[in-house]
Amino acid sequence: MFIHLGGDHVIRSKDVIAILDRDMEQSSGVTKEYLEHHQKNGNIVTISSDLIKSIVVTPDTIYYSPISSVTLKRRSHAVSELDRFGEEE
Repeated sequence: MFIHLGGDHVIRSKDVIAILDRDMEQSSGVTKEYLEHHQKNGNIVTISSDLIKSIVVTPDTIYYSPISSVTLKRRSHAVSELDRFGEEE
C-alpha cells in the first residue's frame, strides 16, 4: 500500500523506516548529524518549504513533510491494517 506525504508525494508504506516529529531534528545530535549527512548527499526532498511538520525516513530518501507525524503514523497504521485484512482473504 501507499502513504500520501503531502503535495504530490506518495511512497510505499513498506519503505518507511521512521516517521519523526520535526522537533527531533534539533533535540538529538545524532539525528541532526544523520540528516546533515543526507542533505550533503542530496537525499532529502522538501515537500513544502513553508511548513515542515515531520520527517519521513526511507532507505533511499528523507522527506520533509507538511503533514504532522501523528497523522502520518495514523495513515501508516491504517495501511498496515488494510494489508493484514487483504492477507486473510
